[in-house]
Amino acid sequence: MKRIILASVCTGLLFSSPLSALAEKAAAQGKALFEKHCAVCHPNGGNTIRPEKTLHRKDLTENKITTAKDIIGKMRSPGPGMTRFDKATIPDKDAQKIAEYVLNTFK
Repeated sequence: MKRIILASVCTGLLFSSPLSALAEKAAAQGKALFEKHCAVCHPNGGNTIRPEKTLHRKDLTENKITTAKDIIGKMRSPGPGMTRFDKATIPDKDAQKIAEYVLNTFK
């Protein structure tokens, strides 16, 4: 029984480090992309153009934006006052990182 527990702990340690390192790298990339493309109008998750439409969870939910897909949709087809970010400007992979950063940061 002790061997099984030890093996489980060791296996968990082996597989948790690379995954957390990948998650940290993706979060850092999301932050850098957000700062490059979004932070001018959305400093600290706010909104300099339309203050009622921040990136904070409460406001996103009120505006029916609750998933990364919703955020990417808004990036691709924004409302008045927001710059449109097409796939050439921000590829889907990068848009996903930005969206996840927003959801995980501005609560």
